[in-house]
Amino acid sequence: MGHELAGDAGRSLVETRQRGWIDPVRASFDHRRHTVAPELAPFAEHFWISSWDLAEPFTQRLISHPIVNLTVTEEFARIAGVIPGEFSCTLEGRGRVVGLRFRPGGFRPFTDGPVSALTGRFVSLPDMFGTAGATLWRQVQAAPDEEAMRLVEAFLLDRRPAPDPLIDEAAALVAAVEADQTLTRVGRLAAVAGTSVRSLQRLFQEYVGVGPKWVIRRFRLHEAAERVRDGLDLAELATELGYADQAHLTRDFAAVVGLPPAAYQRFVAP
Repeated sequence: MGHELAGDAGRSLVETRQRGWIDPVRASFDHRRHTVAPELAPFAEHFWISSWDLAEPFTQRLISHPIVNLTVTEEFARIAGVIPGEFSCTLEGRGRVVGLRFRPGGFRPFTDGPVSALTGRFVSLPDMFGTAGATLWRQVQAAPDEEAMRLVEAFLLDRRPAPDPLIDEAAALVAAVEADQTLTRVGRLAAVAGTSVRSLQRLFQEYVGVGPKWVIRRFRLHEAAERVRDGLDLAELATELGYADQAHLTRDFAAVVGLPPAAYQRFVAP
């Protein structure tokens, strides 16, 4: 394949729960995260492989992240842009998903236009990459986990463009928003970046796929879901996360999670 790729040693990291899962307690599938080859690390965060063997269908709902995924199953192989609204998937019978999570901004070099053109869309690998994408789909779907990851790595590395420092800039800003819950305003994030609000918005649309306001609000909802599960008072939570009032938080929360906070707290209670 022309590339030295990471082997088994140190690659696999078991991960049974992930931030953004709306129903983490009842998750009825195996979910494992795997490191990527060092050559691919400037563009992608990690592989993830979910597998299941279920007697009854299970629907997993997600509070999506500001990232692009490559996913391969028996039924489809596609690039998933940032999902701006509610997202759910129903698992039944036996199956597997081989996924690659790109860094925020990391998919920009693999597409001809801004990542925002993919937002809310699923584009098949054949449509994105032609016959090579169709071949990759067949190969990955038929391969065991380790070989499947190597195939995806080789495919992308063969198309790897020159390094782009704006990927690191976009990824660092998204990481700052996720880590610092006091970053609740676009103007403050622009100040952290040392740029104007308009320039920040252009960077996010071009590389991340959504605007900085969306990213801020989405990570605050991630935080809200975790804090609601822990039983934090809603009025206090709304203030901490930069909402004007509890009602505003409740509206945003219900729109993405599908339940208002109090009902969600009862839903996830052991």
